[in-house]
Amino acid sequence: MTIENTRHCSFTARLDCRYLVHAPDLVDDRAWLAVALHGFSANPEVMLRLTTLMLGTRHVIAALEGPNQFYLSAGSNEVGYGWATHKHPDSSVRLHHDMLLHVLNGAGREYGIPPSRRLLVGFSQPVGMNYRFAATHPDEVRGVIGICGGIPRNWEEGPYRPVTASLLHIARREDEIYKPEVTERYAERLRLRAADVEFHMLDGGHRFPSKAKPIADAWLQRISAA
Repeated sequence: MTIENTRHCSFTARLDCRYLVHAPDLVDDRAWLAVALHGFSANPEVMLRLTTLMLGTRHVIAALEGPNQFYLSAGSNEVGYGWATHKHPDSSVRLHHDMLLHVLNGAGREYGIPPSRRLLVGFSQPVGMNYRFAATHPDEVRGVIGICGGIPRNWEEGPYRPVTASLLHIARREDEIYKPEVTERYAERLRLRAADVEFHMLDGGHRFPSKAKPIADAWLQRISAA
């Protein structure tokens, strides 16, 4: 039933955002700042552990908590977090950008790590959002690692700038959410806006790959020397 004489209203309210930080005892000029975003229904504790396993403990890793919280099932006390739905996507994108800018610049200043050594890491849902950020704020990050995720639907025609960050995308052959027949074309699509794109297709389903570490190590070494 549609009710006549109804109008939609909106307002902006204060939101408390949270993140976890791992930092080594000594942050030297070889350390990177990696801002990591977990997948849908996960949490920053899980993403911090997985990202640390992939990148190592010598880097500063900030794992953000998705702004949308919900119970994982009826009658459960377990809570998961997400980044966006198809409803009001512009608001979700703006909030995502604001959160990343706050953490990148705040943690970057705290640990003395410049934008030339800052990364975004995302698993699943936030991967496409991180690519959108890199194409909107190209001076904020040096690299983006996307794992088992997508590309913005309007990547080709959207209001984006050339991506100066190096992009590393890791897909999986048995991924039930991001199908390989789609993801195998991602490298070509990403290169429409980014000059440096590295793509890997690994065996396995929609999970954070244990074999990502040697790939990430080699990629970080390469972009560090560039």
